[in-house]
Amino acid sequence: MSQEPEMSLQQAITRFLARMKRKSASEHTIRNYSKALAAFSNSLARRKIDPRRTPVQALSPDWLSYFLDDLSTSAVSTERVYTTIVAGFYRYVAAEEWAEINLARLNLRLQERRSPGRRLPRAPAREIEAIIATSKALLAEKLSFTERLIVLRDYAFLTTLADTGLRLAEACNLRRGDMDWADRRARVRGKGGREDIVRFSSRAVDCLQQYLSARQVLDEQQSSSLEKLPLFARHDRRAGRRILPISPRTGEQIVARAVARALGEKAQGQVTPHDFRRCFVTNLMRATGDIHLAQRAARHASIYTTVRYSRLDDAELDEIYDEVFG
Repeated sequence: MSQEPEMSLQQAITRFLARMKRKSASEHTIRNYSKALAAFSNSLARRKIDPRRTPVQALSPDWLSYFLDDLSTSAVSTERVYTTIVAGFYRYVAAEEWAEINLARLNLRLQERRSPGRRLPRAPAREIEAIIATSKALLAEKLSFTERLIVLRDYAFLTTLADTGLRLAEACNLRRGDMDWADRRARVRGKGGREDIVRFSSRAVDCLQQYLSARQVLDEQQSSSLEKLPLFARHDRRAGRRILPISPRTGEQIVARAVARALGEKAQGQVTPHDFRRCFVTNLMRATGDIHLAQRAARHASIYTTVRYSRLDDAELDEIYDEVFG
């Protein structure tokens, strides 16, 4: 390695800009390069990566994901110009052997840039809370035993999706024995059969325990042990008094019915089970600003997936702006 001792990321950026000037680049080009790299530095600083103190050896292609997230509200043309400039800086650092840069990974990150006309995914937090509140309100109505079980189950299911970030199939496959009620956690078999630990909010635990308490008389009649019984069970005529697991299709129907009740029939399809997961990630990002924490909680293999999930729509950005600046 030809790296100078303790060279910071900011010093490397300064040398890169000086090189561009020596190449007789136009003032306009130098200005664009300076703006792009300043924006990149600010993006890192917001994640507590201080370019003035961070050694250039630490430069990671994954940091481009942060920059892409911050550029998501800019014009697509700006995003592409700025990320091309920053990618040039990465290649310069690699050529000078100041850091070991995985250029293939860098190119992979560049492929995730937006194309013209691409819309950002929404994370409809307000709608989801309205859906949960409407489901809870049904408990105040006069219900039969089975109707009450269905309402309690649906309320617990919706709250679990919102507060855990579980994928639809993961929630449907949960067993009572997967739950650790004391620590508010559950063992979950995720993608590829991998076992993960998922945390539950006190709200979700309260809803689940209320549902299971009402269901206890049926659970005790089953031949299987309590630990093997599904957390979310069918309560339709074909199931009768048997405790059978709900399918992902049933989970989709639970969400669809709740959306129609809370937001109207025309809203069906506008909020899906996957939106609950996206909202979970967005809420974590809003509360902590920690992309790595959100990635771990969502159990994403790629941090860029987390970045894509956690983008805020204009209404949410307006609300955050008002909270911060008034």
